[in-house]
Amino acid sequence: MRLAIAEDSTIFRAGVKQVLQEAGHEVIADAGDADGLLASLENDLPDVVLLDLRMPPTYTDEGIAAAIEIRRRHPDVGVLVLSQYAESIFARRLLDTGADGVGYLLKENVANLDALTDAITRVAAGESVVDARLIEGLMEPSAVRNVHRLSKRETEVLRLMAEGRSNAGIARSLALGQKTVEAHLRTIFAKLGISSDADTNSRVSAVLRWLESTRS
Repeated sequence: MRLAIAEDSTIFRAGVKQVLQEAGHEVIADAGDADGLLASLENDLPDVVLLDLRMPPTYTDEGIAAAIEIRRRHPDVGVLVLSQYAESIFARRLLDTGADGVGYLLKENVANLDALTDAITRVAAGESVVDARLIEGLMEPSAVRNVHRLSKRETEVLRLMAEGRSNAGIARSLALGQKTVEAHLRTIFAKLGISSDADTNSRVSAVLRWLESTRS
């Protein structure tokens, strides 16, 4: 897979680049800031971009701003934000660009190659990958409704949705047909009282309610 990396820490960037190359990926560009990353994409596009949340010059939201710009310019390029910080407001900004092919994970949760490779593969396949701690931060304080009405299989489908799996990914994980998964989702939305007019918003609402119920 072709990758690009933006990370201001030279040591961390070099380490990630090395392990990804050893795993058989091609790192076509690496940069220490968002501007350098965006410039590198002008002539050669990767499958997925990995970038830090906080980068020069202000170390505030340069990574998210760059991710949003990449989504605008190159919608077919996957974007995976890695950060030390669980900033739900930034996760919401990223998800507002669309839930396909984006990810936001804490660096501590991709400390091993398998976890990082899995996240990259899923983002490249058009899935969304969002750290559970970040999703919890997106939850509304309102009470959870009707989660207890879900069947065991519907709960499994919702759990996989919470991990950022697409319908196809859920189908593979549970050895189900994709139409069966779609039927389960319609039932889940109905039981939770969520409109299914906008699929992305429905999925987020359902996931947040499920996470709230497990935390409660």
